[in-house]
Amino acid sequence: MTMFAANPGGWVSKTLLVTILAFTGIRSPMAGEKSPSDFLLRNGMEVVVIPDHRAPIVTHMVWYKVGSADEPPGKSGIAHFFEHLMFKATAHHAAGELDRTVSEIGGSKNAFTYYDYTAFHETVPPSALEQMMGFEADRMRNLILTDDVVKTERDVILEERRSRIDSNPQAVLEEEIDATLWQNQPYRISVIGWMQEMEQLNREDAKAFYDVYYHPNNAVLVVAGDVEPNAVKAMAERTFGKIARGPDLPPRIRPAEPEQNTRRTVTLTDARVSVPSFSTQWVVPSYRTAKEGEAEALDLLAEILGGDNRSRLYQQLVVEQGIASTAGAYFQSTMLDNTNFTVYGAPRGDAKLADVEAAVDAEIARIVKDGVTGDELERAKTRYVRSMIFARDKQKDMANMYGSTLATGGNVKDVEERPERIRKVTAEQVKQVAARYLMLDHSTTGYLLPQQQVGN
Repeated sequence: MTMFAANPGGWVSKTLLVTILAFTGIRSPMAGEKSPSDFLLRNGMEVVVIPDHRAPIVTHMVWYKVGSADEPPGKSGIAHFFEHLMFKATAHHAAGELDRTVSEIGGSKNAFTYYDYTAFHETVPPSALEQMMGFEADRMRNLILTDDVVKTERDVILEERRSRIDSNPQAVLEEEIDATLWQNQPYRISVIGWMQEMEQLNREDAKAFYDVYYHPNNAVLVVAGDVEPNAVKAMAERTFGKIARGPDLPPRIRPAEPEQNTRRTVTLTDARVSVPSFSTQWVVPSYRTAKEGEAEALDLLAEILGGDNRSRLYQQLVVEQGIASTAGAYFQSTMLDNTNFTVYGAPRGDAKLADVEAAVDAEIARIVKDGVTGDELERAKTRYVRSMIFARDKQKDMANMYGSTLATGGNVKDVEERPERIRKVTAEQVKQVAARYLMLDHSTTGYLLPQQQVGN
């Protein structure tokens, strides 16, 4: 799985977000650690502090509650474009100064854009934390945007689109699947943007976007690492706290998706493809939009069906039948609106793609008809909760989890209670969500085929 990230910025692929977010969570703090703290600055900026004193490093992330799904019509790509522009000169720092400072102290930094948020992050020694806050607070409101700066960076994102999307058959197909799965919701538009609209983005567009969304009351600061909450709060007040609150933004209400009553297919044939593959997607609730217990059941359904090499799809198609080189499932759980549940597969050896797809469909039908066993469900819960515990070992994973949850309408309590909610899911709930949402006649399937398979 890949993160499509330019240097210094990038947009995040769907599959990467599954890796980052689907199996991350929190457990009780280890001995000597404190629970996460959260508070509001006077200007409305939310701050979350996750103490972790095992190593003298800290991850500092600023999440803005704006992503590609918030873009004005006809301005696709402006969220990702503006992420790039945030690395340019400000009233107090020259372009490239943040990069040089982080490199000199042996740290790392980057940024990414997704449908519902844009995030900027640095990992540095704790002694440099306030300096990083100063850089981020400065560029939150003090960017210097000229026509030359905007034109140069626009050329960068256009080339990124050519290299990351247009030259990659899998990425092209993913765009077309999204545009078919989502008929009305802005998730149908590529995060990086459509080429013909990206080419028209200008300084006025960038400035308007900046003035609407880049304010402290539309941002979340997450600090994870060798820090104390009171010290972080004092630093945040000295840096971000000096920025004036921006205008209140209206609720993030987006067009509703109509009910899907057809089975849709998208097919791409390309001479660069050597092994055919398919994926089938359904529109399902996210943690924010689901009824009580549904999102947790969908998470466990994805784990049981195709989460890893102990899943049904892997064991049946790869190990037992030997017809697939890969087969799996994932649920993209952390979104502001409804989201997607996906199954996928590719054949091995002389097996046909149609055989792999039929075998995947058969496994889904088995769960819809017979459900899952108690032992199977308990093993899936154990794997899922353990993965939450393992996430504690990576500061960036922890910061990603809290930031993405808060940027999509959740809160710290949602994160902390997820393990217990996962443990409460019943086998009947898993069966119900499979039957309710994984209906083949209400799905969207994409096929990626070698050129010679046209017409077969």
